[in-house]
Amino acid sequence: MKWIYFIIINVIAFSMMGLDKRKAKKKQWRTPESTLFLSAAAGGAVGAWIGMYIFHHKTHKSKFVFGIPVLVIITVGVFLYI
Repeated sequence: MKWIYFIIINVIAFSMMGLDKRKAKKKQWRTPESTLFLSAAAGGAVGAWIGMYIFHHKTHKSKFVFGIPVLVIITVGVFLYI
């Protein structure tokens, strides 16, 4: 069951990074940074991190460059613990 949640939340976080990048290019309404972080904190940190680099999105913002990897470590640790 935890694998299903882990996969789904990471696909969602990855997709959110891609959608926000597309909206940024089109100068449309954007996904708030707090929402991107919330999806990462909810277990989607790995997907968010991969999305950052695949889509080249938020890679110059220090709170993402340092914050998301910290959430990856926490998420993987919690996931392996439970």
